Amino acid sequence: MSTENLPQSPEEQRPEQPLRKPRVAVVFGGRSSEHGISMVTAGAVLSAVDRSQYEVLPIGITSDGRWVLTADEPERMAITDRRTPDVEQLAESIEGQVTLSVDPGNREVLYTEPGAVPKALGEVDVVFPVLHGPYGEDGTIQGLLELSGVPYVGSGVLASAVGQDKEYMKRVFISFGLPVGPYVVIRPREWELDAAAARKKIVDFVGEHGWPLFIKPARAGSSIGITKVDDLSGLDEAIEEAQRHDPKILVEALLRGREIECGVLEFEDGPRASVPAEIPPAQSHAFYDFEAKYIDSAEGIVPAPLTEAQTAEVQRLAVAAFDAVSCEGLVRADFFLTEDGEFVINEINTMPGFTPISMYPRMWQESGVGYQELVDRLIQAALRRSTGLR
Repeated sequence: MSTENLPQSPEEQRPEQPLRKPRVAVVFGGRSSEHGISMVTAGAVLSAVDRSQYEVLPIGITSDGRWVLTADEPERMAITDRRTPDVEQLAESIEGQVTLSVDPGNREVLYTEPGAVPKALGEVDVVFPVLHGPYGEDGTIQGLLELSGVPYVGSGVLASAVGQDKEYMKRVFISFGLPVGPYVVIRPREWELDAAAARKKIVDFVGEHGWPLFIKPARAGSSIGITKVDDLSGLDEAIEEAQRHDPKILVEALLRGREIECGVLEFEDGPRASVPAEIPPAQSHAFYDFEAKYIDSAEGIVPAPLTEAQTAEVQRLAVAAFDAVSCEGLVRADFFLTEDGEFVINEINTMPGFTPISMYPRMWQESGVGYQELVDRLIQAALRRSTGLR
């Protein structure tokens, strides 16, 4: 790969040039099953970053965990023919590697190809990690960036980890008095030591709450690996599907009602909630699954048709969930409005889907914050926030 067009380091810039713009590394892809959705999000973010205000360094993480320099071509990062993109399709060189120093006094990024002298790409001022799922949204890359001393968009290590693990997320919500639906967890050790006892635990749960139920990977997103189970005959297959993505599984009872979402964005004076949205029942799907969300692009209703009191209550609960988990930057909070008229929080997403048609940006668009402004606010908030204990 030629290095002629790579971003210049500060030392290579001509003295007469003005001070460089802040450099934003947009990191995407990753090792989780949400690799392709992360790329779709990254394409939208790359298109929205104001190039007159920021320099951009696109960095992809392949499915096997290699960091590579990619083409800055967001138009190639879209779902095409019902297929999500892959980092390797955009990599400048599969063999070239991008390295971020873990020395907090050195924010320089290096690019290395086999047999070549490492090329300095200059310092990174902030990272926008548009990674979904394990090895990205779960506190792992946040920990790396804390070690490196590089500010980043979104929640820190603890909030990211809790926000990814649906079991501990619910435990935190309960401890803060937030309403949570019935659930039970099957941990890997339980299944390995006595699968029959673990299965009976689920059957006993059904005896209390009834069919259908939902079997989920405890630490996955984008509705990947989730199965709606209507009777005992589908239980083992659903468990197997969930365990393909995570050895720990979550079992949830069906909550009858409406699906409501609400965005939270951190402003200078604290977190604020957007207008809420409603996810209507997916007519051709058993529930709001991966295909409905991303392939068939099920339409949400923004703003949700709620009363003024209902809107105020879901906004209050969304901010309370944000604060309970000690989130930063942004969160999408997902709720059920039950037939009894009560809001029950299902989960939060610390790095929600972020394309212009995704629910989080749409909710903020209706709240008066456009997509480009939303991206800029998140970058500016990250630049103001230091790494370390805070």
